[in-house]
Amino acid sequence: MEFELVNILKNKGLTISFAESCTCGLLASKIGNVPGASSVFNESYVTYANASKMKILGVKCDTLENYGAVSWQTALEMSEGVRKISDSDIGIGITGIAGPGGGTKQKPVGLVYISIATDNKHIYEKCLFDGDRQSVRNQATNKALKMIINILKGCNNND
Repeated sequence: MEFELVNILKNKGLTISFAESCTCGLLASKIGNVPGASSVFNESYVTYANASKMKILGVKCDTLENYGAVSWQTALEMSEGVRKISDSDIGIGITGIAGPGGGTKQKPVGLVYISIATDNKHIYEKCLFDGDRQSVRNQATNKALKMIINILKGCNNND
């Protein structure tokens, strides 16, 4: 999927940047494995700590206090923030609970929010993945790739 995404971005003349929390740079790594990705991939940040989300991406303290780091609101602010600071056409924000600990009844292990921001579209998706830590991270990364590709192709995310 990463090869397809890079090709679509090249053909459309678009750039992309990432803000990752629970995936810890896995999405950036996948894109970085594609030869020629440097023509479309501007930059990436792993903002694991809330302080980093605020300092680097401009996530509001109120957002983190009211909704938590694992929320669609935070994911959206992450995607908007990375798009703005990287001067990219597309910004992706991923935040979640990869496990094995850290989950609650309201926010279980495997809960991940993925957000995509463009100049005219801001979307997010709530996902609940099964499996161990690495499996959750891989599933979140693959889901983000699918979402971006579908948006760029003009498809519904559920296609």
